[in-house]
Formats: sequence, structure tokens, C-alpha cells
Amino acid sequence: MTTKELLQEIRTYCMANANAERVLISQRFFKEEFVGYGLTAPQVYSKVKEMLKSGDLSLQVVLEAIPILMESRKFEEISIGLVLMDGFWKQFTPENFQVVSGWFSFSINNWAHADTLGMLILPKFIDKKIIEMKDFDPWLKSPFKFMRRCVPVTLIKHIKKTRQVMPSILFVERLMADPEREVHQGMGWFLREAWKISPADVEQFLEKYKDTAPRLIFQYACEKMTPENKLRFRKAK
Repeated sequence: MTTKELLQEIRTYCMANANAERVLISQRFFKEEFVGYGLTAPQVYSKVKEMLKSGDLSLQVVLEAIPILMESRKFEEISIGLVLMDGFWKQFTPENFQVVSGWFSFSINNWAHADTLGMLILPKFIDKKIIEMKDFDPWLKSPFKFMRRCVPVTLIKHIKKTRQVMPSILFVERLMADPEREVHQGMGWFLREAWKISPADVEQFLEKYKDTAPRLIFQYACEKMTPENKLRFRKAK
């Protein structure tokens, strides 16, 4: 399948399954304008599964198509492209990581696509030792908030695999002072999952920041704690 044929198949499928009512429903979940067709997640994943099973695709074609899909700004087109890429994870290279890094300058401008990268694609680069955690250091200083959010979200799967939380916590520590709400959510989510693995380490870390870091981080990080334990992390008056 050529890049042109892939683009045509994705767009034909999206138009055939468009639902204007669901577009309006989807808008509720995004601060940004939602531009899309109104497909459900099962419809997206079903189409990806079908296309991958056909055996007609290559990683090169998918990577050529994704920036073109991003230009359309259509949510489901981008989603299908990203999930298709994940289907070729065994072929990932350091160069592919750099390609992904470049997408934030013109796309990846909502939490859902950032988290698709952070939950599906990016963890594979670390787990397969294609890159190291330190390769995300430029991301922590990125001007793009969703690029910064991707780092703690990506590290969730890493700590679940290694069961070692402190190296990752210390790596993303600078994000405790990040100004953006979406990054606070990502950090809080990451710390909540780290707490499940090593409560003592995470609680000691949270104590350090309870009076200075954004409260949204603590709202997420302390979500699974007992009410009594949560009180320890209230900001001092």
C-alpha cells in the first residue's frame, strides 16, 4: 500500500462512520477546539487492527502518512495514524524517536494524542533499549506543554516494569514547578502509579513539595490514599 492509498483508506473510513452528535459530545473532553468525525474508540482500533492484519502496510508508509494526517487536524485521522505506528513497534529505531519529537512543533496539541504516545508508543523505545531515559531530557525543557506531559506519562509503564520509582521521579522532578495544568495532570497520574509501587518513597517526595507545587498534582497523586493519609499533604496555611 502506498502513502496515498493509506490516506485515502483512512479518510474514506472516517467519513463513512462520521457522527455529528458524537463530535459535540467529544468537545466536552477538550479545552481545545475538537475537529473530527465523531468515531468511537472501538471503531478506531477496529480499523487499525484490520489494516495491520492485511499485511499491506509498512512502517515507512505510516510515518510518511502521519504528518499529512496531522495537517488535517482531524482527531480520528491522527489517532489511526498513531495507533498504526504502534503496530510496528518491533521495527522502531532511534531515528523514529527523533521523528516523533518533531511532531509537537506542529501537532500533538491535545491530551489524548499526547497520551496515546505516552501510553503506547514511547514506552516501547525505553523498554526495548532503543533510547534511554536521559534522551527525554530535552522534552522536559520543551516549549510545548504536551511534549513535557508525555515524559511522566511515558515513565508510568517503565516504573511498572522495573519496580524502581525514584530514578524516574528524580528525572521528572523539575516538572513539579511547571506552569501548565496538563503537565500537572500528567505528573499527578505518574506519581499516583509510583505510589502504588513504593508508597514511602513517593510520600517522602510529596512532603518536600506540599507547600510549593500545584495542588492538582496532589489531587491526582493522593487519589488512592486514605482520607487520613491525604491530610498529610495539605498545603500549610
